Amino acid sequence: MPHVLQVDFDMDGPYGPAMATAFEGLARSINAEPGFLWKIWTEDAEARQAGGIYLFDTQAHAQAYLEMHSRRLTQAGIRNIRARIFAVNEALTAINHGPLKA
Repeated sequence: MPHVLQVDFDMDGPYGPAMATAFEGLARSINAEPGFLWKIWTEDAEARQAGGIYLFDTQAHAQAYLEMHSRRLTQAGIRNIRARIFAVNEALTAINHGPLKA
């Protein structure tokens, strides 16, 4: 069953096109994570927050990624990491055209 991982944290930047350039390598590396299906990158430059919404094929893969990613963020000096994992109701998501595949 697919699971959504929601992560956000305080970040001083960069944002917008500079963020896309700075994190392109990271974005490409995420594609190789076990069970990863897709990610939507989120940012709010005014509130100085960033993060993402991820879809993994299982709760175990979402949890493993969260643990690794939290360590990586902490090592980069990021604090106030907020995260939640949710099961996906596939039947209702399909009605609303939610992408459940890579």
